[in-house]
Amino acid sequence: MCSHPERVIQRGIRPAMLVSVSTSRVIDAHRSAGSAFTSGGVESFVRREGDGAAVVCMHGLPASSFLYRRVLPELASRGLRGVAFDLPGLGLAARPDGFDYRVRGLGKWAAGALDTLGIERYHLVLHDAGGPIGTEMALVDPGRVLSVTVLDTPLALSTMPFPGEVYAKVAHRMIGPMASRDLWRRLMYRVGIDDRAAVPAVEVDAYRDLCLGDDGGKGYLDIMRVVRDEPVRTDAFRDVLDTRRVRHPVRILWGMGDPILTVRHFGRIALDVTGLPSLTTIPGRHFLQEDRAPQIAEFVAATAALAD
Repeated sequence: MCSHPERVIQRGIRPAMLVSVSTSRVIDAHRSAGSAFTSGGVESFVRREGDGAAVVCMHGLPASSFLYRRVLPELASRGLRGVAFDLPGLGLAARPDGFDYRVRGLGKWAAGALDTLGIERYHLVLHDAGGPIGTEMALVDPGRVLSVTVLDTPLALSTMPFPGEVYAKVAHRMIGPMASRDLWRRLMYRVGIDDRAAVPAVEVDAYRDLCLGDDGGKGYLDIMRVVRDEPVRTDAFRDVLDTRRVRHPVRILWGMGDPILTVRHFGRIALDVTGLPSLTTIPGRHFLQEDRAPQIAEFVAATAALAD
């Protein structure tokens, strides 16, 4: 990729929101691989791949379904149907004012999205803030859950250090070096991606553009403002993740090099919540989906097999 990519200037888009031609192509390819749908009056976007039992892959912050673009075909190759959709305020989803962006609100919306997409029973994959949101979604009808795979997920939201939080706040307020792609790339590679060669910079840039969207990241900031003040609902974790109470299998896969949600601290919390005696670690940082997709799919498939 050239060091000074050509840029496309779109009417109504602020300079901080300019999208390079190459990044625009990445996002266009992502959009073409999925489809739009509307649930609860909010338009969103979903990617689906494969046949067989549904595997619902929940993204966190500041990600979107784009996070699972490498995982979905790996799930499909193992006889499963991977599904990833964008939560309101992120990715290609709408960012309506007045929406309930709390964890409970997002979880309730996601439960409705399952109905809209015709998903009855499903295996659940949780990552990042998608853990609390996904458990809220599952709590609406826990009987539909076939299995749960936990990936680097915080089960203590009040202390969670969200990657990109500071960046998103600065990028929304000002135009300048702090809103540069270089800063975003350094942040993502440092905390999220172990094998940099596996993820070109243009795809890292796509994360930023999908987060900022056409509202300068307002949707993401709306989520952050309420998530920080929201108490964790322990009953959601208990009724969906606690192996001492639930019948479906629950397993944990963690990136041993995750500097944001460290396995020593957050992994131990996950063990306490689930009641599991151990978890599995693999080489990787926070965004395992980027450079460890085959390992994730294999682990999910093995977890799903326990439900048969």
